[in-house]
Formats: sequence, structure tokens, C-alpha cells
Amino acid sequence: MLTKIGEIAEEVPIVDACTKCEAVDDLFKQNPKLEGLAIICEDGSDALMMRVQFYQQIGTRYGYTLFMNRPVGVMSNSRPLLVDEGELIVDVSILAMNRPVQELYDLVLVSGNGKLRGAVSVRNLLLSVADIRTQVATFMNPLTGLPGNRIIQDRLQQTLGLERFSVLYIDLDQFKSYNDGYGFKQGDLLLQSTANLLSGIFAQPDAFFGHIGGDDYVAILHHHNYEELCSRAILEFEMMKRSFYRNEDLVRGAIPGENRSGRRGMIPLVSLSIAVVTNRSRHYETIDAIVEESARIKKRCKAVQGSIVFADGQISACSGS
Repeated sequence: MLTKIGEIAEEVPIVDACTKCEAVDDLFKQNPKLEGLAIICEDGSDALMMRVQFYQQIGTRYGYTLFMNRPVGVMSNSRPLLVDEGELIVDVSILAMNRPVQELYDLVLVSGNGKLRGAVSVRNLLLSVADIRTQVATFMNPLTGLPGNRIIQDRLQQTLGLERFSVLYIDLDQFKSYNDGYGFKQGDLLLQSTANLLSGIFAQPDAFFGHIGGDDYVAILHHHNYEELCSRAILEFEMMKRSFYRNEDLVRGAIPGENRSGRRGMIPLVSLSIAVVTNRSRHYETIDAIVEESARIKKRCKAVQGSIVFADGQISACSGS
């Protein structure tokens, strides 16, 4: 995926500021699709001459006589938008759209290592932004906007090379019963609120947080200090979930529904299970090995009612109810 402005820059004719307008006129006529050209000023700075602006000035009543034998530098835009080739396309698009109205469709000049590398038209800039957003959307979970499975897989692969890591698989127990009892709309709101809560806790400079799908999330820490974060996650989730239940359900601590065997009965309230896999005492060669270990730990989580943390197969002191 193209992300930097230099990757979409195209060659643009470059002329000296002293070049006569007559020569510029010939250049535009020889290249009907040429939107503009770059100009190198005497002091080494860059200027811009757009086709539209050139002929607007030449086409005035006395423009042809006044300008044709004069240097193009006197007509040019001496302060065009000039960006480094390493700038992000999306960031440049914002700069371009914040220009004065009369410059809104001017070329964006691109430099690198102190030299002019080319230019990008507004059309190509906006098409590239749209393409980036479309591609990014395919990597994000549509419900929460968090990184989805493809990005999660990449981050897990990178995790294998870390000296220390903790992979936290987080899911909502009894979510299906909540969804059945309160409806899909409320279920989606609960998933989104949970995602926002957990993202605020785990989305740190030395961590990653993503949404696997449904009621499953994953956090990757570049250390083994997960206890405090897990305790905070459980505490805040237990407080937050209260706003998603009717008072009578909160009082009895359960809602009517079907259990896993399909039998009707009272189902416990939604709780948070966190299965933690670390490389504290075991080395992992592959992502599959981490996933398999997490699945084993998650089974133990499911066997315990209420919000809980299992780390490397052992119940953690940061569990709660």
C-alpha cells in the first residue's frame, strides 16, 4: 500500500525563473496535458506556474504584450506547497485542502535530499487518499474500527522476536445470552463500549490492542507486567457493564436464557475472561503455538464464573467478580 507522497510523485518540467513566458507558452502548447511546471528561482527556492493561472494572465486585454517577453518568475507562485517525499499522503492532503481557494488545485511540489523530485496533482492526491482509506478499512474491524485479524497476525509475528512479551486474549463470557436477551443492537453497543474501555487501557506505546471479532479481543504487551492492567480492565468493565442491564437483572445477578446445553434457566451476567500467554518460562517458535496455548488457558477461564485472569495456565491475583 502506497503511503508516502514521494511514492506517487511524477516528473514535472523545471525551468529557471528567468525563462521567458514565450518559451513557457510553447512548453504548454507542446504538452496539452501538462498542468504546471516548477520554477527554480535565483536564490535556489522553488516556485510554481500553473497552466490555468498562466493563461489567465496572458489572456487579459494587455497580458500578451505585457508578459510574453518577460521572465516567467514574475508571474509565478513564489510560495507553493512544497513537501518532503517522506511525508504521509493523508497528511499532505490535509495541507493541500487548507490552501487558499485560488491555489486549491495547484500541484504539490515534492522534494527529497534538498532537490525537487516531482509533483503530485490534486486529483492523484485525492484518489490516493481514497485508495488508502479503502485498503485500511479492509484491515479494521467494521464494528469497532480497531485493527482486525490481518494486522493482529502481523503483530503476533513481530511479537515472536521480542525478548519479553505477554499476549492477552480477552473475551466476554455469557455474551450470547446477553445478545439473545437484550437484542443485537444492545449487544453491539456492549461490544463497542468494551472495545473503547480496553483500548484506553491497553493501547500504549509499548503495547497493541486489536479486535479479533465478535466478543474476542487481543492485547500484546512488550513486557510481563500485565497484572495491573488486567486488574484495571476487570474493575472498569464490572462497573461499565451495570449500565447495560435492567435493575432487576442486576439485583439477581442473572438473566433468563439458554445455557450451552440449550436448556432454559438463569444465566450469569456477562463477565470478562483474560487468558495470558507469556514467554516468561517458555519459548514460542510460531504464532500457532501461542494460539494453541491461549485456547488451552481459555478453557480454564470458561470453567470459572465471573471475571477472571489466567496467566500461563495459573489463576492470577488480579481476577475479580
